[in-house]
Amino acid sequence: MLKQVDLSLTIDHDKYEKELSDLQLRLLMQQQQIRKAGLPVIIMYEGWDASGKGGSILRITEKLDPRGYHVWPISAPNEVERQYHYLWRFWTRLPARGEIVIFDRSWYGRVLVERVEKLTPKETWKRAYRELRDFERMLVDEGTVLIKFWLQISKEEQLKRFKERENDPYKSWKIGPEDWRNREKWDEYVEAAEEMFTETDTPDAPWHIVPAEHKHYARIETARIVADRLEKALKK
Repeated sequence: MLKQVDLSLTIDHDKYEKELSDLQLRLLMQQQQIRKAGLPVIIMYEGWDASGKGGSILRITEKLDPRGYHVWPISAPNEVERQYHYLWRFWTRLPARGEIVIFDRSWYGRVLVERVEKLTPKETWKRAYRELRDFERMLVDEGTVLIKFWLQISKEEQLKRFKERENDPYKSWKIGPEDWRNREKWDEYVEAAEEMFTETDTPDAPWHIVPAEHKHYARIETARIVADRLEKALKK
């Protein structure tokens, strides 16, 4: 699936500014309707390091009422979280009714980083596909709007962004040894991601693979998908 993504897609600056403004107003209006309808919403981001997840999240939330959403950046589980089932720390962060929750990385770490880094036995991460499908089906059956993104960039573009981060004092905190180590395992992550899509792209919770070689295009596309999904859910 990743090889089929058209990374040449872009948008000119004036159109970007106009569409972003329109989408942000649309999302703000939808947020108010979500609160009244008691609709829980999860927006979940996966993708390559430096693929623009943070920038996309910022544009989606920039004009929202901050009282109605929460962004959870997900990293390795801490000492307390490791004492529980791996989904426990996500259960405790699920949205209340009428709330939007955004996960910057997610429960798919079980079949991505934990698989590639061999942090979890093969039989365990293989079993996780069924667990994740069941988990998401439960959420959707209870009325949750679940939107799953993968932001796709090329290996060359990632290298360019890594170097830009290292040379920018305002962004240098975004890059570290772990990012470079993950990059060395690019092909292994591609294999893991492809199997993840095959096993977990379902009618209840489809994946949206977004071309992110051009940041402005990805920001508009993710915001548009969210707005369209929310509009559809609010009409039910």
